[in-house]
Amino acid sequence: MIYLQLFYEFFKIGLFAVGGGMATLPFLQALSQKTGWFTTDFITNMIAISESTPGPIGINMATYVGFNLTGVLGGIVATLGTILPAIIIVSVVSRYLEKFSGNPLVDHVFYGLRPTVTGLIAAAGYDVMKVSFLHIGAFLETHAVADLVDPVKLILFVVAFVTIRKLKKHPVMYIAIAAVVGVVFGL
Repeated sequence: MIYLQLFYEFFKIGLFAVGGGMATLPFLQALSQKTGWFTTDFITNMIAISESTPGPIGINMATYVGFNLTGVLGGIVATLGTILPAIIIVSVVSRYLEKFSGNPLVDHVFYGLRPTVTGLIAAAGYDVMKVSFLHIGAFLETHAVADLVDPVKLILFVVAFVTIRKLKKHPVMYIAIAAVVGVVFGL
């Protein structure tokens, strides 16, 4: 039964998470609240691991959740659930793409999808940011602004953001450096 539920939940995510892996984050958060299979902290770790391993982040996250829930078979089932909608949709679209290219209705659909997908990704990014270096629970207890933000993590975020925007190096470089910084400073 758990395998059917895993497949079904990740099939829905694969079907509706238009825009790539980061667009799956709001769906994963909703899945976490609905099923209790994993926590918000788990999602942050999942992102770190998925970003650090080869392959699309959404598929890596599905594999990670399924594996942690029920082992290898769970990882396979969740992964298949995530990729099957794309296989079906791409197969159908590729068959009819030429017929619909330039169609105003199709253009209007994409006009609406692009900003919506951007909003989904931004909302997920905000939630990841809250978990990564904001401590809202501690702030609500003490009401001390110093307890709201982990200054070391905020500095790392700013340095990474500025460096990525300025240097535009391969993402693997930033991931490797961040891992080394975490090990050296015990973050």
